[in-house]
Amino acid sequence: MKGNQEKKIIKTIKINVDKCNGCRACEMICSAFHATPKYSSNNPARSRIRIIREPLRDLYVPVYAGEYAVAECAGRDKYTIDGKEYDECSFCRASCPSRDEFKEPDSGLPLKCDMCEGEEEPLCVKWCMHDALILEEREEDADEQEPKNEQIDIEIGLEALADKFGLEKITDAIARMSQKDQLN
Repeated sequence: MKGNQEKKIIKTIKINVDKCNGCRACEMICSAFHATPKYSSNNPARSRIRIIREPLRDLYVPVYAGEYAVAECAGRDKYTIDGKEYDECSFCRASCPSRDEFKEPDSGLPLKCDMCEGEEEPLCVKWCMHDALILEEREEDADEQEPKNEQIDIEIGLEALADKFGLEKITDAIARMSQKDQLN
């Protein structure tokens, strides 16, 4: 049966820190692409990629948003790069309760890189003039649990909204939306 299993393409962004010059074009195009309506504004706080920078040492590290973490991790490792010490959180891709990176600035909802869904390649890769960001694709066996992951994403989003606005306001809003949907 394993030979008949469907395949899916997994896309990742390979980051070459040595080529990044800190221009932040990736942050700008990402925030514009994810604006509502698309390309109507530019707010790097909405970007799914961030440049961790140390301009005096000419060090720039692109990091793109990964999965949401419901709890703060236990990792407390330190990294030394060019004589400067960084904590593990500096390079973490997760949106978690202990920091504000990769959270939507208005709602506090976690942000996750969607590889610019609907585009041929992520726009951060396309706009990187120094090839610091490169799209890599690999083929893997299809995971039959994708609908389960979507349900988890919905629950994470609702939980974040409930934490910010309260469960009662969220249930009231859903009830109003449901009534509006029934009228249409």
